[in-house]
Amino acid sequence: MKKIIALGGSNSKNSINKQLAHYTAGLLSNSDSILLDLTDYAVPLYGIDLEEEEGIPENAIKLARLILKADGIIISLAEHNGAYSAVFKNLFDWISREEGKVFETTPILLLSASPGGRGGQSVMDIALERFPRHGATIVESMTFPNFYDNFKEGKIVNQELETTLLSKITVFEKAI
Repeated sequence: MKKIIALGGSNSKNSINKQLAHYTAGLLSNSDSILLDLTDYAVPLYGIDLEEEEGIPENAIKLARLILKADGIIISLAEHNGAYSAVFKNLFDWISREEGKVFETTPILLLSASPGGRGGQSVMDIALERFPRHGATIVESMTFPNFYDNFKEGKIVNQELETTLLSKITVFEKAI
């Protein structure tokens, strides 16, 4: 059975991106999904002086090791002011200091969701360009617009989005 990590790039208790990542992981077959919450991996604000004085925080090391051991990763990125959320960017900064190629060619299904019509396209563009520099193999990506209209009671209610996601999951599963 394949080990899949699913996480939303937000620290909100009601994160739509965490909901989408966890929902997507539930659609996979023949896999054991580890549903992560970034609030369980709190780290101080990254700074080179802090790293030199105290080293890399244990939570960053734990997360980096989980990622390195995964057969596949589902990440749904929150978009804050057109970029990563501060909590994701900070944690990403720390884990990339622990392991520069943190994704080490592990297949990734990259998602982003937002309440707006672009579905987090700006953060998606940033990640599609940046993640491969850290060893990512992004096998599929998808933006999920108008989240509150298209995802209700724990499931996708827009048939077109559901069909698109299922096709991307099929490609992802073949890659893992």
